[in-house]
Amino acid sequence: MDHTLKWGIPSKRPYLKLFQLLVLAGLFYFCSGVIQVTKTVKEAAMLSCDYNISTEELKRVRIYWQKDNEMVLAVMSGKVKVWPRYENRTITDVTSNLCIVILALRLSDNGTYTCVIQKPEKGSYKLEHRTSVKLMVRADFPVPSITDLGNPSPNNRRIICSTSGGFPKPHLSWLENGEELNSTNTTLSQDPETELYTISSELDFNMTSNHSFVCLVKYGGLTVSQTFNWQKSAKPAPSADQLLLWAIIIPVSACGISVIIAVTLTCLSCRHAARWRERMRNKESMEMERISPST
Repeated sequence: MDHTLKWGIPSKRPYLKLFQLLVLAGLFYFCSGVIQVTKTVKEAAMLSCDYNISTEELKRVRIYWQKDNEMVLAVMSGKVKVWPRYENRTITDVTSNLCIVILALRLSDNGTYTCVIQKPEKGSYKLEHRTSVKLMVRADFPVPSITDLGNPSPNNRRIICSTSGGFPKPHLSWLENGEELNSTNTTLSQDPETELYTISSELDFNMTSNHSFVCLVKYGGLTVSQTFNWQKSAKPAPSADQLLLWAIIIPVSACGISVIIAVTLTCLSCRHAARWRERMRNKESMEMERISPST
């Protein structure tokens, strides 16, 4: 009797359905035959053919390693041949699952490597084994740097975050309290020779409140980040030059005010004395008129 698995019908056993999905996913992974190896630039990568072979059998089989559509290494009649691009930095270990080791990795080494083993059969060579390994080569970005660009407008500040020399293609975002902010002037460039990326982004913020910004750079499955803290300040503390200036201005001003007060008081005193003398003269004149004999 044939059994048909009907999709879309709610199962009475959800855990059984989940188990079936996991089994199918596992079968797909193993049947695909592609293993992934992740390394950084200048490291060494070991790629396994996942096939054991005896020394005697090695002389009869043919082993080919190729990347995409180009040859990397071949073993025929027990002799190893390495193609020019991988020469002097690629070796093979026939005692460890027929693996190859690529030294001093470059970004151009990214790709899928396939191992093919052929055995002689009836006068020709037949496919005995085939496996693929996906090599991911990355270059780590350094921790980004944040630079203060000053004030583009009153009460606003502008900062820039940048980092370079990494791979694969990065994504930069500004965060505050876990929420992404709107940035300006985000630029991304790639060096045509090294294939390494450079990324930068600017952020404007209000200076009237405290801030803690995170510049987050994601590349591949990795991240690097830098934090920038801003504390709003009250009145700025006076500088040494300002203190010296005030130390000169205050005594001079006090002296000047004292002189002005003294001059003013002197003038008032002189005026008062002149008025008193005038009154005395007037009084004396009146007295003289009173006592003089009549004509």
